[in-house]
Amino acid sequence: MCIAVFAWQVHPLYPFLLLLNRDEYHHRPTKSVGWWEGGEILGGRDEVAGGTWLACTREGRVSFLTNVLELHTLPGAKSRGDLPLRFLESKKSPEEFAKELVKEVHEYNGFNLITLDLPSNKMLYISNRPKGEPPTVQQVQPGIHVLSNAKLDSPWPKVQRLKLNFKILLNKSLYHEEEEEEEDKDVPLNKRLKDMMDKLMRDDSKADKSQLPNICSSVDWEYNLSSVFVEIDTPLGRYGTRSMIALSIRGDTQEATLHETYLENELWQDKTIHYSFLPSIN
Repeated sequence: MCIAVFAWQVHPLYPFLLLLNRDEYHHRPTKSVGWWEGGEILGGRDEVAGGTWLACTREGRVSFLTNVLELHTLPGAKSRGDLPLRFLESKKSPEEFAKELVKEVHEYNGFNLITLDLPSNKMLYISNRPKGEPPTVQQVQPGIHVLSNAKLDSPWPKVQRLKLNFKILLNKSLYHEEEEEEEDKDVPLNKRLKDMMDKLMRDDSKADKSQLPNICSSVDWEYNLSSVFVEIDTPLGRYGTRSMIALSIRGDTQEATLHETYLENELWQDKTIHYSFLPSIN
């Protein structure tokens, strides 16, 4: 189902910091994060539908999404994984892209989409749920946010826990609390973010069943999804977290670092990609 925590315009040097877990069936063919053909888009790839859950460009644009947890889905709906790609390939501003997308959101199952354009300092949140209501298009304000499987910053237990713990660790990195070892103070934030990912995104503690949103017909399914790190054996195969990503973008040097820890043949692998971005000139 995926979950992401991110800091937008909070850090004085890093305008955007992101930790994201992707949850999916382990047998679903997937490519880990890498540069796509043409070398303009960096992201993972779902090899069944061809889309992605997170992607970036060398022009300082980022987009990621989560699915909305719902009881009934639309058969034959368009692939939600195409949405980040459409934004990145469109070259449109987040506002222009949102204006185009709202005309067809009914063709997709429930989604939450973030579109970020760093050169213009614009980030939008777009969602086509709840059903029967107008699509949500809102500018994301500076701060720490969590995107799970309901509205942005919905007060689900794992959302609140992840937000609080991320804030604590980020503040520790910002202000170098006195109990830190001296050698740790020289570790750049892009490396610290990977450590934050290891601490926060492997959290498998579950919510009390009384705190579940009661959306699905199965309480056990919701209970198993109530942790940040998901791991479930189902009749259709093993389902759960199979990719964890830490993305940091530094504003003054226009440098980005993306680290992914991912499952490949049921073994955890690691990769780190550094790249520079140069805003396009229209």
